[in-house]
Amino acid sequence: MAITMKSLANALLILCLLAASCEAKGLGRRAPAAISPRRTAPRRDPNEKVFNVLQYGAKPGGKQDSALSFIRAWRAACTYRGTARLLIPMGTFLIGATIFQGPCLGPVPIKVQIAGTLKAVPDPSMYEEDFWILFENINGLLVTGTGTVDGQGNAVWKYNDGGSRFPSSIKFNHVANGIIRQITSVNPMGFHISIVLSQNIRAKHLHITAPATSPNTDGIHISQSSVVKVSRSVISTGDDCVAIIQGSTDVSVKKVTCGPGHGFSVGSLGKYPDEKDVRGVVVTNCTLRNADNGVRIKTWGGSPPSQASNILFQDIIMDNVKRPIIIDQTYGSKSNSPSRVKISDVRYINIRGTSASEVGVDLKCSEAVPCEKLYFSNINLKYYGPKKLPFTSTCTNAKVNYVGNQFPPPCR
Repeated sequence: MAITMKSLANALLILCLLAASCEAKGLGRRAPAAISPRRTAPRRDPNEKVFNVLQYGAKPGGKQDSALSFIRAWRAACTYRGTARLLIPMGTFLIGATIFQGPCLGPVPIKVQIAGTLKAVPDPSMYEEDFWILFENINGLLVTGTGTVDGQGNAVWKYNDGGSRFPSSIKFNHVANGIIRQITSVNPMGFHISIVLSQNIRAKHLHITAPATSPNTDGIHISQSSVVKVSRSVISTGDDCVAIIQGSTDVSVKKVTCGPGHGFSVGSLGKYPDEKDVRGVVVTNCTLRNADNGVRIKTWGGSPPSQASNILFQDIIMDNVKRPIIIDQTYGSKSNSPSRVKISDVRYINIRGTSASEVGVDLKCSEAVPCEKLYFSNINLKYYGPKKLPFTSTCTNAKVNYVGNQFPPPCR
């Protein structure tokens, strides 16, 4: 009987060892599944042809004007019937007025990769029109890279007499389905980026900078364009961080940090005859720091009739902003006649932070066409100024509806 029990114990031991061995082998087979799959960098299209500006005579070093070489390289890329990329490699290139013009013949989008630094010829007399680098008449465009566009505006701003119109560093004119991303723009002579008569444009991951004292250096200036999205960018400049001008529709600004600068502006509107309406503007999840203005709508006194409507400012943080919320319908004009730009359906929702002015909300609307359907919900601003003054709102010719918390207190 003892022998039988011993044999049984040995048999059980052998079975346990076999089971453990099988489990170990099973685990061994499963182990590779627990390893993260190997990550590989995205492959560039093997059929893509790269047109390097160096191969067309561009000279790095920043001393010789390479504009013609850039244009020759672009023409070769644009007329190529396959997938094309224009490459501006590492290095510093001096260029004067440069036009990248379509239509192009290959598959969309045609790509422009800026890896180096572009410097403008710092002489305003060299620019007959309002641009330094122009992309025009193109359907399907990607401008990308980690390079820098330097307008060298610090050499020419002293010549700005208030009425001067210096060239934008980058201008999109009649561009459809375009993207500009990752570019750094510094010290433009005029605007950093101008988007005109264009549709379906994305501007994202941009770094835009110029001194607070630089004149008329709008960060992104949008006019007569539709479906324009600006996102995830940092703008520090001497004028409006984003300006949304006449004829702009379906424009969104999201996750953009502004400051210094003149804030996010609709307008100015009504300066010229026959301006088109602005509608469908959304500014959300943005931050303003040490800016002169926060969210602003501005129109000229004595203007021709037009409209600005369906505008939303939501989830905005103000950090030491001089004039956080403004409507100014007497902007820039010496005329005693009221503005005839009709402002309506404007919503301000969840705006919080600090004001450097004792007037946190300043609504100066037109007596000819008073503002209508203004909606304020959950405004929480605090005044941090040098003097202990009451924190107020001012409203003229404005019909306002209030919901939720309101500080400064609403107009009565």
